[in-house]
Amino acid sequence: MSALKVICDRSALLDAINLASGVVAARTPRPQLTCVKLVAHSGGDMTLAATDGEVSLRLTLSRVDVQQPGELLIPADKLRQIVSAEDAEPTLTLEADGDGCVIRGADARFTLHGYPAGDFPAIPAFQEMVAGAGGQPPARDVFQHHAAAIDELITRTLFATARENSRYAINGVLLRRDGKKLEMVATDGRRLALCRSQITELEMDAEPASAIIPSKALSLVQKLLGDDDETVEVALTDARAAFNIGVVDGGPARATLLTSLVEGAFPPFEDVIPKDQDIRVKFDRDVLASAVRRAALLTNEESRGVRMAFHGGDKQVELSSRAPQMGEAEVKVDLAGYEGDDVEIGFNPAFITDALKVINDPDVVLELKAGNKPGLLKSGGDFLYVVMPVNLQ
Repeated sequence: MSALKVICDRSALLDAINLASGVVAARTPRPQLTCVKLVAHSGGDMTLAATDGEVSLRLTLSRVDVQQPGELLIPADKLRQIVSAEDAEPTLTLEADGDGCVIRGADARFTLHGYPAGDFPAIPAFQEMVAGAGGQPPARDVFQHHAAAIDELITRTLFATARENSRYAINGVLLRRDGKKLEMVATDGRRLALCRSQITELEMDAEPASAIIPSKALSLVQKLLGDDDETVEVALTDARAAFNIGVVDGGPARATLLTSLVEGAFPPFEDVIPKDQDIRVKFDRDVLASAVRRAALLTNEESRGVRMAFHGGDKQVELSSRAPQMGEAEVKVDLAGYEGDDVEIGFNPAFITDALKVINDPDVVLELKAGNKPGLLKSGGDFLYVVMPVNLQ
């Protein structure tokens, strides 16, 4: 391919580089993985590609004046700094200089050294991965869904994943499809979040499929999502998942993200979801969130729990906390509804507020069994959250 020369909208280029910078490897013996690959096409668009070896991203920029098609491989961090610093410029010119790149604004010129573009790992296109390019097996599942629904599934589960846990499988989110029912599930061993959705369209009559998607990849998918009505195509192979975002009229996707899957078996989460809760509490979401936040003000590392004493007679819950050498807090709020016996239970307040942040419905149900049994928080028919109690002295 010949030497590249393009004139780019600076803000669009910066947005794309910022996204690509979230993928490039921070520390690696392969300097090419700290780079972004630019490919300018004669049709008038340019793609940016980045990978850390596990997650790969391809972005398409349409607001590009391609004066000479070509490709470059240049360090992502310095490219981002230069494009960001030229904030007075509406456009920037990028031109190949051997394996490097010259970047020009109205009053500035930067020469950035790079690497041969052929040194960059090949990133298959979405349809190539579906078909099984490069000797890889074809996708075992392909489906489409609205961006808004994908965003909600991720938002309502990603927060509950484990961080740096030795059980590697729970460092990701389980994605399961069965017919048109789509679920995402996440747990860190002390809580579990499950969100359900109905798929709009299946591309193949496939058997039920599941995969554990890394947290990093799903965080990036959320950043890539645009219009709520935009279509997201998802493909799963035995080793990888791909998200194709913003396909319009058969043209190139606005963004494609590929990721290796998390290895291992996800815990049998159905066994964790309580089935025999006989205490049912109805809350206003904002009232409960406020009460938990206030009661949590007087907790510390040694006493991170908030006690919740439910009284069915007057439909109230009393939240209390105590921290040695700090003080005590007590908050009383009315309940929207209560069924069952009185009960006292302790929860990590952060675990409760984390869940309430991702609930849109103002009506929240908390189901309980006893003070030493897990609680089950529900919102509508598509979200449930299991949280283990903490022992309060």
